[in-house]
Amino acid sequence: MSDLSRRGFLKMGAVGAMAVAAPGMTAEEHKPQGKTVIGMPFQKMNPRIGIIGTGGRGTSLLGNLLAAEANILAICDAVPEHAEHAKGLVEKAGQKSPVLYTKGENDFENLVARDDLDLIIIATPWNWHVPMAVAAMQHGKHVAVEVPAATTLEDCWKLVNTSEATRRHCMMLENCCYGYNETLVLRLTHAGLLGDLLYGEGAYLHDLREELFSGKGEGLWRRTVHTQRDGNLYPTHGLGPVANYMGIQRGDRFDYMVSMSSPQHGLELYRKEHIPASDPRWKERYLTGDMNVSMIKTANGRTITVKHDVSNPRPYDRINQVAGTKGIFMDYPPRIYIEGQKGGEDWTNLDGFKEFQHPLWKEEGTTAQRVGGHGGMDYIMLYRLLQCVRQGIAPDMDVYDAAAWSAPGPLSRLSVAHGSAPVQFPDFTRGGWKERSASAIAL
Repeated sequence: MSDLSRRGFLKMGAVGAMAVAAPGMTAEEHKPQGKTVIGMPFQKMNPRIGIIGTGGRGTSLLGNLLAAEANILAICDAVPEHAEHAKGLVEKAGQKSPVLYTKGENDFENLVARDDLDLIIIATPWNWHVPMAVAAMQHGKHVAVEVPAATTLEDCWKLVNTSEATRRHCMMLENCCYGYNETLVLRLTHAGLLGDLLYGEGAYLHDLREELFSGKGEGLWRRTVHTQRDGNLYPTHGLGPVANYMGIQRGDRFDYMVSMSSPQHGLELYRKEHIPASDPRWKERYLTGDMNVSMIKTANGRTITVKHDVSNPRPYDRINQVAGTKGIFMDYPPRIYIEGQKGGEDWTNLDGFKEFQHPLWKEEGTTAQRVGGHGGMDYIMLYRLLQCVRQGIAPDMDVYDAAAWSAPGPLSRLSVAHGSAPVQFPDFTRGGWKERSASAIAL
């Protein structure tokens, strides 16, 4: 080999062996701040609820909560008109008029300080999730926060440590875990029909260009994130259901991941075609690659692929795939193949597996579809959350899930920045994943 090719070969070997350490915490910060909250039941009660954020998403959640007869006492939004509209919905449902908190973006601190609330729902821009959740827990409230729960590893740990220290749950509102297909396939996989699970794939592939440039709602802040970081900005919708199939945090865990991004072109092209040249948005420089592909290796050797693209024209797709030694399921459209089934090596639909329909959908499916919210999954999610609190049982998903499912966001950025080098996942359970049973949603 020539000196040049030998140096190149050795350099390639060194890069292949390199692993990037995720930004760590001090030894003191890694110490448990309290006992684990794994399996910790709620105190049995009909929770008194406060909502922070009543824009489009928060208003949708409010509608589902009211349909589930939730008790809404307080509402906070920095836009007074949003809060007033939400108050009207509560009053229309026959409840007392809720107290409003609309005096600026920090008025949530006054809401969470109330002594007559048990549960806080957070549906705000991503950068507010952790400060609001931490404040609520520190004031003795349980928290249910929209996705992603956190966007940095430091904040993932902050949620875990605060939950343990305060003995209050912090759950992420990952509605996709409660879809009809997702809950059916979860029960099917746990029954062993796909055999030993080997790999899965999830994604968030959604053309959001019009919304990102809308100048209202999420268009006021979500496009800005594309100017700040390159990686998977929104991993949990695709990842959550697959994590449940595979028992992540419950006998297995995410070990490490690698990530790579395509070039970014979609937002620039959309801006060129739809935004006047005089618009100040032409000064924005977009960093997020249009398609991010990340691969996760679990402690038990399974693999999971997670994709993200919101900047190009395409049909909505979360992929939602899981495969094992006896068969495979893929969604969009839903199809399944199990070895030895009638029809040979052809896909079949889920109609022949209705015995695995989740009890929540059997009992509440009609109401869920009537109320709406992403095909009814929003209602099922919130109905189940209220059921857990009212019955005094542990939540289906806890702060460790919120942290682990949000962590691919910052870890993907780190991997992309270092040439797709592998990066390690923190163990947010501090070893507790080895002792846990399967997801309670499967029961």
